[in-house]
Amino acid sequence: MESSMEDGAAQIVATLTLEQKASLCSGSGFWHTKGIKTADGSTLVPQIMVTDGPHGLRKQPDGVGDHLGIAESIPATCFPTASATASSFDRELLHEIGVALAEECLQENVAVVLGPGLNIKRSPLCGRNFEYFSEDPYVSGELAAAFVNGVQSLGVGTSMKHFAANNQERKRLVSNSVVDERALREIYLSGFETVVKTANPATVMCSYNLLNGQYASENPVLLTDILRNEWGYAGPVISDWGAVNDRVAGLAAGLDLEMPASGGFNDRLIAAAVRSGKLDEAVLDAAVERLVALALTGAANRKSGFKYDSAAHHELARRAAASSAVLLKNDAGILPIRPGTTIAVIGAMAKKPRYQGAGSSKINPTQIDCAWDEFVKAGFAATYAEGYAAGTSNAPEDMLIDEAVRIASRTDVAVVFAGLPDEYESEGYDRTSLDMPASHNALIRAVAKVNPNTVVVLHAGAPVTMPWVDQVKAILLMYLGGQAVGSATVDLLTGRVNPSGKLAETFPLHLEDTPCYGHFAGDGSSEEYRESIFVGYRYYDSANKPVAFPFGYGLSYTTFAYSDLKLAYEYAQDGLTKVSVRVTNTGDVRGAEVVQLYVSSPSSDFVYRSKQELKSFTKVTLDPGEQQTVEFDLPSRAFAYYNVIAKAWAIETGTYTIAVRSSSAAEGLSATLHMDGDDLASQLSQLSQDAQVYFNFHQGARGVADAEFEAIYQRPLPPAHRLAHEPFTPNSTMDDLAHTLTGKLLRFAVPKIMHAMIDKDDENTLAIADRAVFEMPLRALMMQSQGVLKPNGLAAILSLANGHPLAAVKHLITRRP
Repeated sequence: MESSMEDGAAQIVATLTLEQKASLCSGSGFWHTKGIKTADGSTLVPQIMVTDGPHGLRKQPDGVGDHLGIAESIPATCFPTASATASSFDRELLHEIGVALAEECLQENVAVVLGPGLNIKRSPLCGRNFEYFSEDPYVSGELAAAFVNGVQSLGVGTSMKHFAANNQERKRLVSNSVVDERALREIYLSGFETVVKTANPATVMCSYNLLNGQYASENPVLLTDILRNEWGYAGPVISDWGAVNDRVAGLAAGLDLEMPASGGFNDRLIAAAVRSGKLDEAVLDAAVERLVALALTGAANRKSGFKYDSAAHHELARRAAASSAVLLKNDAGILPIRPGTTIAVIGAMAKKPRYQGAGSSKINPTQIDCAWDEFVKAGFAATYAEGYAAGTSNAPEDMLIDEAVRIASRTDVAVVFAGLPDEYESEGYDRTSLDMPASHNALIRAVAKVNPNTVVVLHAGAPVTMPWVDQVKAILLMYLGGQAVGSATVDLLTGRVNPSGKLAETFPLHLEDTPCYGHFAGDGSSEEYRESIFVGYRYYDSANKPVAFPFGYGLSYTTFAYSDLKLAYEYAQDGLTKVSVRVTNTGDVRGAEVVQLYVSSPSSDFVYRSKQELKSFTKVTLDPGEQQTVEFDLPSRAFAYYNVIAKAWAIETGTYTIAVRSSSAAEGLSATLHMDGDDLASQLSQLSQDAQVYFNFHQGARGVADAEFEAIYQRPLPPAHRLAHEPFTPNSTMDDLAHTLTGKLLRFAVPKIMHAMIDKDDENTLAIADRAVFEMPLRALMMQSQGVLKPNGLAAILSLANGHPLAAVKHLITRRP
């Protein structure tokens, strides 16, 4: 089927004019690709629709388009976000969610859903972390691949995003991610590589940011050398919405489709570049063939009249939320709550749960379950108190806390629902603190003082600090659990479902403990990834840094024991190492365990390594007393590092430790294996001498001097800030222009225009707009204005800002192509 589509696409492209081919390289409106009809009106190239995901379908009605969750969208199942489903460590579940999402796409005639997102959680502060899986590239790649395979099993395409090193929201359209090549390969590209090689996503979406000084949308090393030539990807690359900087350079680098529509301006630039010889027409032809093949495939897989089962999808969302929740604490077995227990249900989130994040992934759910209703349905004697004001209020309200304390003092158990409100984490901006609202923390402390059996249920898309952790009996982390999070929460609290989630990210004790502290989302235009490969648990473990809850951690209502660890090395299959371990349910209830395999490398004079790296995992469900032998196959890549001198994956000779554990910090079982590697490590002798800090990495990015980071970056570091007297360009932001008269006028007018587009009661979207607007490059105003601002208008603004008013007038009176 794929080959026939490619052949058909090549035949069609051979009949197209230059202008027609160029026109197919940008979208039609906000959510559609362009189509082409023949002279008699029949369809030559079909038009297809793409739409936001990734944890649900955000399809907007025809004529409506935005990428911030502003406008309405059709009802769809809101599944748990990736931050939640990653904690399931369940490939089958992610595949099942993918199939369900594809069914909803088929009903709505959507050809490509824009997801999954698998950027690495470099810092817990990233505002969009709820959309991403993990701090670990193996987890990210495995679960994203399962999701992609699920969606594409029904003929619906996916868009793996955001490629690459897009790890913050602040200044995301102009920020330069400065990453050494080894960290780029081992941490930030590895998950994408897994998805390409094992799931073949229909499309790949480039990111907004620059990578090592070049926009991802026009980075030939990223889009062609690595993605296509090295990994073998054959599908189209599309831009994130508004990510295009230089359209011709982008096309030459491997960016096939610009989204959304550019009003034909960039299409004309492409055609002109071909005519002038600046762009090889063969490059255009190859891009258009990929796009036509995508359109033909999307049209061929349409299922007219298809209807999905909304009730079944809601039940899947409920099961997914329960499977993804992490039980962080359960002193004295306070959970599950027994029948007949009186319960104080406290916190506004018990009735209005925080179940998803804000921005382009904001789903209009088919229904929403709340925990309060579910407690009542289950027949518990429960009373409710609001505890804190829903919305943006941060300050504790004594009257609400007093009411909560009063009912908590009269019940057997108090369950407090708390976490991060909508405005605390979102696409478009990053958090500045790990703290929950003061009103939530104060409520928990007050309730715990009067009820020794206090249970906290957390709704948040990322780690938070818990200053009250020692004052409560139990903590259940639901993350952002989707539209069925309320019923799933009560299923877990009452024992109908046994918790089985494990953290796919570390919960630090303090923000200052995080590996990139001091080098994340700063005021400059460059973000230096000075921590290199030491991201997440790779740093905390190597630095022996205490954490609140370690990677891979999660409790159950039962217990498990590991025994009989065995290793076997098979030379015939790419040096495949076979590992097996017996897992036994030693408790009294049925439960699921995530068995995690970590590899530790030999000490080296030339290659710095983290203390351990996750290289495999599996999830097994066992009845009480049941045991099962779990098997892992480790390819040679599991022992490799990326050698930046040889430009290849390499293995050092030495003794490797293989450990099977229930978390990165658990005792577990271990065994050693000698590997005969290559002699490439010695090539790194000089680099290792110049970057000794990484061999004893205890202070994180703060402890890395300029010269040491420059040694592994292998080139001079770029300026961190805009240079004085540097001319303003289309990539300058309104913040850059703030001191100019032009900038002051823009800062006055643009927010008012954006506010006019947003419902005044939608506080969350207003917050996104307010925080993001001043960090956008001026070129983004053309997209945000939906065609009102033309290229000549932008040129006039820049001329005025640069002190050339006559040139500005000339731009305004000159008609541009």
